[in-house]
Amino acid sequence: FGVTFFVLAPEHPLVERITTAGRKKAVRAYVAAASHQTEIERQSTDRAKTGVFTGGYVTNPISGTRVPVWVADYVLMSYGHGAVMGVPAHDGRDFEFARKYGLPIIQVIAPEGEEPSDTATWNEPRLATGRLVNSGTFDGTAASEAKATIIADLEARGIGKGTVNYRLRDWLISRQRFWGAPIPIVYCAEHGTVPVPQEQLPVLLPDHVDFKPTGESPLRYVPDFYDTTCPICGGPATRETDTLDTFICSSWYFLRYCDPHNTTAAWTQEKVNTWMPMDMYIGGPEHAVLHLLYARFFVKALRDMGHLSFDEPFKRLFHQGMVLGSDNQKMSKSRGNVIAPDAVVNQYGADAVRCYLMFMGPFDQGGPWNNQGIEGIARYLNRLWNVAIFAEGLPAHAAVGASPSDIARQQHKVTKRITDHYANLRFNTVLSAAMELTNTLSAARESGEAARHPADYRAAVATLVRLLAPLAPHITAELWHRMGHTTSIHDQDWPTFDEALTQDAVITIPVQVNGKLRATVGVAAEADEATVRAAAEADPKVQPHLADKSIRKVIYVPGKLINFVVG
Repeated sequence: FGVTFFVLAPEHPLVERITTAGRKKAVRAYVAAASHQTEIERQSTDRAKTGVFTGGYVTNPISGTRVPVWVADYVLMSYGHGAVMGVPAHDGRDFEFARKYGLPIIQVIAPEGEEPSDTATWNEPRLATGRLVNSGTFDGTAASEAKATIIADLEARGIGKGTVNYRLRDWLISRQRFWGAPIPIVYCAEHGTVPVPQEQLPVLLPDHVDFKPTGESPLRYVPDFYDTTCPICGGPATRETDTLDTFICSSWYFLRYCDPHNTTAAWTQEKVNTWMPMDMYIGGPEHAVLHLLYARFFVKALRDMGHLSFDEPFKRLFHQGMVLGSDNQKMSKSRGNVIAPDAVVNQYGADAVRCYLMFMGPFDQGGPWNNQGIEGIARYLNRLWNVAIFAEGLPAHAAVGASPSDIARQQHKVTKRITDHYANLRFNTVLSAAMELTNTLSAARESGEAARHPADYRAAVATLVRLLAPLAPHITAELWHRMGHTTSIHDQDWPTFDEALTQDAVITIPVQVNGKLRATVGVAAEADEATVRAAAEADPKVQPHLADKSIRKVIYVPGKLINFVVG
């Protein structure tokens, strides 16, 4: 209902047919001028919209009105069918075009609660959503639902059909540069464009090239590469000097990783089905469109060709955050806020840098670099070293105590938490939890508990260094070796935990009287209701509220609270 003009791309085959005799000269001149512009130039939002009236009209099948047909270069033949409807009231490009050529503007969407207004007073289109107006029987329909409703009506009447226009364009895969996979094509004066035979693949780049600027690819000036023979006639031929877009290589490398030593095929079905699809793909958001689009395209194409049996390459995508300068700005030489990795590694060690990068914030957010932060991590790693080295002086074959020590309970609690943190990529909280266990071990060393429970202390240290091995691989490998192990820490099984030991030995139970908190009591985690009630009734803060009163009811939520209802 809001369509007031119809636009064809200059290349559309109907342009010549629909143009009236009196408009042919002007239309042909416009089409000729448009042919000298690239699609990128024609799509630019900065240039003024231009067009030419064909003299022809089409009928709107919904409203029955006749609308003029124009030719405009902002419509591309490569998108959709090269023909678009102009709805100037609700599209910026169409609004600009209609204003320039004096075409009608009809409002067909109004925000909730607003009446249609005079479009002659508008300075810009109305892009807000709302409900349909000036739309006949569809008035009042929510704009979000109107498209499907109108398409259904057109299909029911047999005068139209819904379709999907994809914005995906053809992929221009050639690049005028040296670095890239050579395009396996040669040019022969006799046979023209000839593919390189399978047995001559791959075509390899030369090792030595001259990069002096010539306006052409440096491959053009490497005779051993450029000059070749025609695979058909054996006569002189030249190689294609354009190379493939590097996205070609990065779009399927992960498939080759599944079977990298196979010399007869890129992969076997058995190997690729074992490893793919990928469980987790971590990459920056700058690759979220192009690289992922191409990688998915490759996988789907290879699936259609019978080389793969799955539809998607990646089960889960995760974007890591960016490390910013100390001024909270993106690192840049011009800003002078760049942190050189080599310098901080030399000063603090690779493990400190790795751990600080993980500790500085959530993995998907990143944050500003802070020298005080990495200094704190370096101090922590020194503390880790000290608590681990202390275990060397403890009896190596001490018996485990009859009941779990606080050290053992903390070890199992932290193991459970860190295992969950790793699974959810919460690396900053991995370190926080590791610091808690380190503090427990440090306190046990000072209090003498480590000497009383040497087996628990040594076990906790062995667990702690394995938990930290992914983040601090060097110091943990050294500590593991010093603990007497002969195999690498990175070949060990992941630490396990006993669910029972992740629970506190003593828990705190709130005590309420008539719903009001009066005290808390500490009881054994396995204490039954009678034990909890006895402890609550004996508490001096609770007794005054129970004295001389009748306990009508006791509400006990195991491990959570106890409430006395008195009267």
